[in-house]
Amino acid sequence: MNSEKIKCNVCMHACSLGPGQSGLCGARANRDGVIVSTNYGLVTSLALDPIEKKPLYMFHPGSYILSTGSYGCNLKCPFCQNYEISQATDDDMAFLGVRRTTPEQLAQIVLSEPDSIGLAYTYNEPLISYEFVRDTSRLIHEGGKFNVLVTNGEANPEILDELLPYIDAMNIDLKGFTDEIYKRLGGDLSLVMSTIEKASKTCHVELTSLIVPGINDSLTEMEREAIWIASLNKDIPLHITRCFPRYKMPDIAPTDISLMRKMKAVAEKHLSHVFLGNI
Repeated sequence: MNSEKIKCNVCMHACSLGPGQSGLCGARANRDGVIVSTNYGLVTSLALDPIEKKPLYMFHPGSYILSTGSYGCNLKCPFCQNYEISQATDDDMAFLGVRRTTPEQLAQIVLSEPDSIGLAYTYNEPLISYEFVRDTSRLIHEGGKFNVLVTNGEANPEILDELLPYIDAMNIDLKGFTDEIYKRLGGDLSLVMSTIEKASKTCHVELTSLIVPGINDSLTEMEREAIWIASLNKDIPLHITRCFPRYKMPDIAPTDISLMRKMKAVAEKHLSHVFLGNI
């Protein structure tokens, strides 16, 4: 038995995993000397959603899209709005109602659903199980429907390169605009910025900033964020979204709506399309 540790190459954590050990994301592990996606084909949710729920307001508005997710995430946001599955691991499978599927089976469901324009990979972080996204999105692309990624953007460039040929739209979380915020969450702002820049050149991109009281609610920071986005393309839509008490922050007040309106006004000085969400 190979007892050597192996490095996972998917994201900034570069987890070095011994035999049987899982990475920080809870969904990649060393199995017999190979790093594998342990949630490959494991679906915790499959639902038909309005495209605006992703949120994508400027990609086929008024349409519906099948949405699927698994479990696990490579960030540890204390305010996570979907922590039941994003922070789950292999040990939680009995409680999540997981079903197993193949890319072929899932693609067939999507391609045969007349009310859906395609498939959105969402709910948890899809990039940590990029192999399943890649294999499924290729089939859906070949079948003439759309693929949408809803992601934190925390994947190494070579992983993104495997997916982008099949991805038609992305909503990318921009959780703040300082290194300090991303360090608190266990992430890398520069990697997210790189993902946004690369994706915006190949597919439709919209961004979401969940405004968390006391963490990323600075008007100055929002202006810096908007200026940077505009440097790529002022027509990239930005969703400024209200946060509610969840997960490890059950006692925070919901984001003040008047503050969100001020943030929208600041962002609109630089961007053409700014939307408020969850209000």
